[in-house]
Amino acid sequence: QLQLEESGGGLVQPGGSVRLSCAASGIALDAYAVGWFRQAPGKEREGVSCMGSTGASTHYADSVKGRFNISRDNEKVYLEMNSLKPADTAVYSCAVGGIWIVKATCNPREYAYWGQGTQVTVSS
Repeated sequence: QLQLEESGGGLVQPGGSVRLSCAASGIALDAYAVGWFRQAPGKEREGVSCMGSTGASTHYADSVKGRFNISRDNEKVYLEMNSLKPADTAVYSCAVGGIWIVKATCNPREYAYWGQGTQVTVSS
């Protein structure tokens, strides 16, 4: 059973930056579609940044374009978050989809494996 574990969350001031990491056990992440999702209290889960299996295709939610960047190596997936706003406060989870997902998608139904999430709080 694939297990994912996020790290890097915490409290950050508005305008600050944070880098989230997601480690996977048992697979080489650079062959799979990967994504970062977030859920704030009282809101639905939102696909934030996603990458297709070859790495050539990425997708970003409009709310984070130009501020967030998804990357990966064979062991981890990363989410670099810059110019953070209080509206970015949420639990951030990583997810892994199939090797056949070449075009990036943030449709959560395409992802079979999920981490537990890490809290990011943006506040002064």
